[in-house]
Amino acid sequence: MAKRKKEAALNYAAEIRKLKDEGPARLYFLWGEEEYLRDSFLNTLREICCPDGGEEFQIRVFKEPQIDPAELRYAIDTLPFFSERSLIEIRDLDYNKLGDADRLIEVLSDIPNYCTVAFRLNQGEEPNGKSKLVKFLRSNAAEIRFTVQDQNMLFRWITRRFAFYGKGVEMEAAQRLIYLSGDQMKALIPEIEKIATYARGEKVTAADVNAVATRIAESDIFDLTDAIAERRFNTASGLLADLLEQRDTSVPAILSLLSNQFRRLLISTDAGDTASVMELCNIKYEFMARRLLNSARNFRPDQLRHAIELCETADYRLKSEGADEKLLLKETLMRIVLEVSDA
Repeated sequence: MAKRKKEAALNYAAEIRKLKDEGPARLYFLWGEEEYLRDSFLNTLREICCPDGGEEFQIRVFKEPQIDPAELRYAIDTLPFFSERSLIEIRDLDYNKLGDADRLIEVLSDIPNYCTVAFRLNQGEEPNGKSKLVKFLRSNAAEIRFTVQDQNMLFRWITRRFAFYGKGVEMEAAQRLIYLSGDQMKALIPEIEKIATYARGEKVTAADVNAVATRIAESDIFDLTDAIAERRFNTASGLLADLLEQRDTSVPAILSLLSNQFRRLLISTDAGDTASVMELCNIKYEFMARRLLNSARNFRPDQLRHAIELCETADYRLKSEGADEKLLLKETLMRIVLEVSDA
């Protein structure tokens, strides 16, 4: 099985040091999964460009699918009033349907020293490498991809956030928080505040996290496949019922998550160790890879392949036959359980 390319985590502290030491670049291309870090970088950029206030005069934000090159040229050429730099932020641009990409590139090729232009993609939006503008930005802008942080960086950040509320945090509790609520920093901020308020001891424990943390669908899927692996079929059925009650998780999304989890379990049957699981399955956290590896040992490869086939068949039936979604999902889980229980 082919290995997936391991994604290097952004060294955010180094990028901030570079910004403060060298000053803003003329052109930025900012994108990536970690919305909190992207916005934090932009806030720092604003503070450096406008240290004495006057943001309403120094900062111009374009928030449309299209942008008029002449209007952008005017904004770039306008001299700053209250500081040495002006900042132009460009959001929500449709890079695939630009009206005049060549003219826009011409404008961006001549940015004066006193101006910074920052293109910001929305969370989950990846650059289209075929776009003329994207090609230009990747060749000429300071491109920063705000990746989800690796285990050590995220743990340190979680520790600092709890310290803000006067709380320490046990390593097991930090791991449990990531497992239950995900690794998106923006989503973790309210969770940390809620848990810190709830916790009575000086240190937040895993029990505190379990009591009040919001669960993401991925953690329920992980628990569900663990329950199947351990032949706790009633628990698996209960977890599926909980997933179906969540209004923000559709049946196709559950099937996709379930199929992906079985794929990771299948990969883990041949991986051998946690480091290999992390690399092959693109898992950033050792404790999650270790749990996946332990669960995989309770399945045979043919059982996992059949489970993947059942999920894919159910997804096809949803799209082609308009079958009852919840009933079909329950039937699929039952067939997977029967496959495992007959072993």
